[in-house]
Amino acid sequence: MRIIAGPCQHESLEQSLEIANHCKDVCDKYEIEYIFKASFDKANRTSLSGERGIGIDAALPDLLALKQTVGCKILTDVHTEGQISRCRSFVDVLQIPAFLCRQTDLILAACKTDCIVNIKKGQFLAPWDVAGILSKTEGAKEVWITERGTSFGYNRLVVDYTGLQFLLATYDIPIVFDGTHAVQAPGGQGDSSGGNRSYVRGLCRAAAALGVDSHFLEVHPDPDNAPSDGPNMLRLEDFEEVVNDIDCYFYSS
Repeated sequence: MRIIAGPCQHESLEQSLEIANHCKDVCDKYEIEYIFKASFDKANRTSLSGERGIGIDAALPDLLALKQTVGCKILTDVHTEGQISRCRSFVDVLQIPAFLCRQTDLILAACKTDCIVNIKKGQFLAPWDVAGILSKTEGAKEVWITERGTSFGYNRLVVDYTGLQFLLATYDIPIVFDGTHAVQAPGGQGDSSGGNRSYVRGLCRAAAALGVDSHFLEVHPDPDNAPSDGPNMLRLEDFEEVVNDIDCYFYSS
């Protein structure tokens, strides 16, 4: 099993160390692989005034320090080919954001590195459209597809568990369930996304019972005051409760 967890944005080394150490301790307790996740730039904000992050120059040395101190793999988002060339020596997993999952040159560049490539399936794509994404990943070290749900009207996402089962049955790669972005209300609060973290636990239980062994969770010590994605992020203190559910439901399925 695998848990990818961390804040939406990397705000400081001190805070990310707190998050990573806690998450790794919990995952070690359940014998689950832990991967720390944080973004240095949230380039897909709803408006120009949205909080984007501390930037690549400040974040990369911190991410490397996290990797060396905590002893876990590191995942971060990339939005351009230039960011890929800079990040590839600092992190283990390059993540293609959902809105960029059809950007051919970006995917090809990521797949030429020695990093694992995690591609977030766009909210606008059907499960079978993933075949087109994977056709661009030949030669990659390893590829994961992350599912968060599908756009439903305005500011809503719906998780289709039959679609998730299709992904698991059709593609011979790790399928990751993103339980925190699944409860987003994209654009629902203007400059930032709304959401309801109280639904995360149930969605993750269902995904684990279906057979998903890889999960993506955004966590924060104080999500209500986080610079982005606060309403859908888990409180750090609630992380173990969700991991315990994932572990129990996966092995009882």
